[in-house]
Amino acid sequence: STLHCAQNLERTSVTCRGHNDPHHCILDQLDLYMFKLKEDDDACWQAYNSGTFFLFYNFSPFVQRKGKALVAPKLKTAEIKRLLQKFQKSEKMIEESVLVGCSEECTPYFALDLGFLPKSAVESELDGSFGELQKAFFQLEEEDASLISTSQALLRWHDNHQYCGKTGEPTMKNLSGSKRVCHTSGIIYYPQMSPVVIILVSDGSRCLLVRQASFPKGMYSALSGFCDIGENLEETVQREVAEEVGLEVKSLWYSASQHWSFPNSILMIACHALVHPLQSKCTINTQELESAKWFSHEEVVMALQREPKPSKETDDSISFWVPPKQAIARRLIQEWVKQKTSP
Repeated sequence: STLHCAQNLERTSVTCRGHNDPHHCILDQLDLYMFKLKEDDDACWQAYNSGTFFLFYNFSPFVQRKGKALVAPKLKTAEIKRLLQKFQKSEKMIEESVLVGCSEECTPYFALDLGFLPKSAVESELDGSFGELQKAFFQLEEEDASLISTSQALLRWHDNHQYCGKTGEPTMKNLSGSKRVCHTSGIIYYPQMSPVVIILVSDGSRCLLVRQASFPKGMYSALSGFCDIGENLEETVQREVAEEVGLEVKSLWYSASQHWSFPNSILMIACHALVHPLQSKCTINTQELESAKWFSHEEVVMALQREPKPSKETDDSISFWVPPKQAIARRLIQEWVKQKTSP
């Protein structure tokens, strides 16, 4: 139960060894609790009763307006059961949900797709709407944005892996959704992400930002590309920079990583790369990029101060803008600005 879990966490946070921060110890225990829910169907079944649910309709998240704010409500199990009962569906449909997280109070978070119910009737019943994830993502609070992003990615993965790639037989989801099993071949399928590097290139005094044709007008961002099989991170960075802008990387360093759902589930691995200032002339790969430009520290500082929205200027270099705070590209750009500002 949630109470039992919380009591265990309280005891563990006092006696935890190896960490001076009790909060860190609690997080360690939450990881263990999540692992138990993922691997133990009985524990996951019990967690349904204390859990809360994000709702989706054909992978579109359910959201509500609270004043000016957009929220992704978490519905209690009783509300889900009432909703299913109203539309004459079995409570066992709850078992189609997937586990996506857990609060520090041990309240499990699940995601359930209601694509089998009438959309408009559900929206009316719950006083909200199902909308595009990408639009909602940039308006929600950071924690909820991350959770619904994870939710959609996991729900979509299960939808795409209903059959075994070797036997063609149906695969079965465990209760938490942490895996699918083909009982004919015994093959276990685990949710996966595709690794992508995102690279902010600098020549020491300027940084290189690029545009893809799919970007909103006026937006420039960092280079990015998928890792090829057999490559390590360093090789991917060097290849992508060479392929897309024709530059040779002198050195590189890792910054951070981020799960990203657009257009599919990927792991963004953010890096900085340095090229020689005397060899900074770009050869743009027009199959990949629409534009690539060097920007000064002052220009980038001004871009960070602009509201992230399509530019009305005809010359993007005059009033270009960079991705919003939820994107790891912005973190890379901010790190570069801070490093250039520091004495």
